[in-house]
Amino acid sequence: MPVTAAAADLREPNAHGADADVLRRQDPQIADVLAGEGRRQADSLQLIAAENFVSPAVLAALGSPLANKYAEGYPGARYHGGCEYADAAERIAVQRATALFGAEHANVQAHSGSSAVLAAYAALLRPGDTVLAMGLAHGGHLTHGSPANFSGRWFDFVPYGVDAESGLIDHEQVRVLAHEHRPKAIVCGSISYPRHIDYAAFREIADEVGACLIADAAHPMGLVAGGSAPSPVPYADVVCATTHKVLRGPRGGMLLCGGELAERIDRAVSPFTQGGAQMHTIAAKAVAFGEAASPGFAAYTRQVVANARALAGALARAGLLITTGGTDTHLITADPAPLGVDGRIARARLAAAGIVLDTCALPYGDGRGIRLGTAAVTSQGMGAADMERIAALFTAALRDDPDEAGKVRAEVRELVGRYPPYRG
Repeated sequence: MPVTAAAADLREPNAHGADADVLRRQDPQIADVLAGEGRRQADSLQLIAAENFVSPAVLAALGSPLANKYAEGYPGARYHGGCEYADAAERIAVQRATALFGAEHANVQAHSGSSAVLAAYAALLRPGDTVLAMGLAHGGHLTHGSPANFSGRWFDFVPYGVDAESGLIDHEQVRVLAHEHRPKAIVCGSISYPRHIDYAAFREIADEVGACLIADAAHPMGLVAGGSAPSPVPYADVVCATTHKVLRGPRGGMLLCGGELAERIDRAVSPFTQGGAQMHTIAAKAVAFGEAASPGFAAYTRQVVANARALAGALARAGLLITTGGTDTHLITADPAPLGVDGRIARARLAAAGIVLDTCALPYGDGRGIRLGTAAVTSQGMGAADMERIAALFTAALRDDPDEAGKVRAEVRELVGRYPPYRG
């Protein structure tokens, strides 16, 4: 499978050699840590669904002089002087985000996806309000009502789930719960749902009960940018997202909304929930939005989905139980129990063989499942044939055989050595 243009760009030389030399002289202890992490990423298969490899241009922006700048407030209305270039970077990021996603307004200051969700709640809700969201055991995020999170402490969450047989969202259950509890807001989105969200169906239910609709699109937003997933923007009052994952930008968050909510969203981010913006990260977000607008990025997202479907099919043939029977996205969730292990044991054995992924909840199971994604390996240039090989390595690593694990580890190194995330 030929490497897409977007993937090939990642493997251009990473022009940070001089900076690395400075760090090595100044702080060899941290230099060793960073070098070790670089080797870890290059020597193992990165299948964590929420991770990716940013481009050298994004890395350069993250390490730019904007890291020094305090720029609390918004462009043209900062609390600090000397913000002319910070203002320019943020305006470019906002322009590119609104054009990329077809939104009337974008806030690019949120430090993370969780910060973006917090700001959406702050703009639309008051403590004690009722919110309908996917239950944590069914794939909901911590910000969807976990008692350990601000969301579960400040709001009254009512959970909806997926159908026990199909694994798909039960929209009739959502409708019944919405009419019973009359929530102030409905949240649609998940950290482990491999199918497209039907935003129109959620909009219809929200309108029936007079609720706001918040789309937590942290996982699919990169696919949306590339035209490989439906957009929540025409349906949701507020869209919350991350700028990493498939979008392949720096770790951070953003919010999209209509013009009528723009001021409320901006004030909910700053000054209500955050102080100074991280301007180097905002500049890196701008770079990533620009990259995501290219035809090469659209081709990349199509390959991400093709790879996920190929990998899900190969894992199913190897005996894993794939939830919902497949995937529409970059994300796969599976139950490894038919192979004699649960998610935690599977993750440990795979990690020993150099295959890195996460566990996840199984809505109607007793143990843990596994969650994996194809965004990072696709950025490296891997294709469908490589997914077949990954599946073979995957199932070999799950056998309780130390000798086999060593062989798999060597094969993983050989595979990723042919697809380095960066050169140099």
